[in-house]
Amino acid sequence: MMKKPTRLRVGSKIAIISPSSGVPYVFPGIYELGLQNLQDMLGFEIIEMPTARMSPDELYRNPKQRAEDINECFKNDQIDGIITSIGGYESVRILPYLDTEIIKNNPKFIMGFSDATTFLTYFNVLGMVTFYGPSVMAGLAQLQHLPDATTQHLKSILLEDHYPYTYRPFERWTNGYQDWGNSDTLGQCREFHHNEAGWTFIQGDTIEVGYAWGGCIEVLEFMKSTVYWPSESFWNDKILFFETSEEKPTPGQVGYMLRNYGMQGIFQQIKGVMFGRAQDYSNEEKQELNQMLLSVIRDEFGASKIPIVIGVDFGHTDPKLIIPLGGLVQLNPVTGEIVLLESPFA
Repeated sequence: MMKKPTRLRVGSKIAIISPSSGVPYVFPGIYELGLQNLQDMLGFEIIEMPTARMSPDELYRNPKQRAEDINECFKNDQIDGIITSIGGYESVRILPYLDTEIIKNNPKFIMGFSDATTFLTYFNVLGMVTFYGPSVMAGLAQLQHLPDATTQHLKSILLEDHYPYTYRPFERWTNGYQDWGNSDTLGQCREFHHNEAGWTFIQGDTIEVGYAWGGCIEVLEFMKSTVYWPSESFWNDKILFFETSEEKPTPGQVGYMLRNYGMQGIFQQIKGVMFGRAQDYSNEEKQELNQMLLSVIRDEFGASKIPIVIGVDFGHTDPKLIIPLGGLVQLNPVTGEIVLLESPFA
């Protein structure tokens, strides 16, 4: 049985960690704006852990200390939830230092994206629901400049209890943010695009239900062939969700990564695939990516029936939907809907 965290409420104490990189040290303004939004717009109390503002060099040299922050968050009864400050590129190094007994015995809300994929997926493999969603600096600091539906979505998932919950495409989206070093545009985003098409099912004609698992597809490559990668039986009844990072892998490179899942036999076990909107892809590159998904999943590995939905609002573009790893999700190609069927909280 999947362990779910206790539901958050206004006044919940949220710990901030920097498990991946010391960007808050470099850009304190945008970091502090994110903290302020968490307090003013969502009503949380903030607890900064020792690594939260640590310098990039010191943070890099101390993967054990980063892990100890996470251990302390789960051990400390005064902490209700955990949110990452930002992503990075080598949080995989903290995994050996995580106290899995403390973590498993004290399930709590923990959310991040990008490089946080490492421990979010690992904790889910251990049997705990985790949350793929905005970080303090990327997604939360920008709340005042994102569509109003963004804040309502956060409140619906984190603070309310109305399920099933039908995800909705946001009306506008952006590839990124204005210069974090410029105080005049702090929290503002790059050009917005109208999201007229929403997301699209490019395969499937039957409703499928499964437990969500995934994250940044490049970060998941760091996990393969380690003890932190799921066992063969784990993949049954899963809906995989993938997204690409700001490093912008080509559609061909995404194909290489997907092909490995096919060789593991995973596409024969899962119930469906969700793919997030790829950051900084042109329309032509998005079409190439869609074709690559079909080429690998359907044509090379014969998984021609499972729903595949693309352009979903999670990952490295904004606004970001929150996807619970271990959440029970329904993919409906007939209506075009993605539904979270039950609460990810206890």
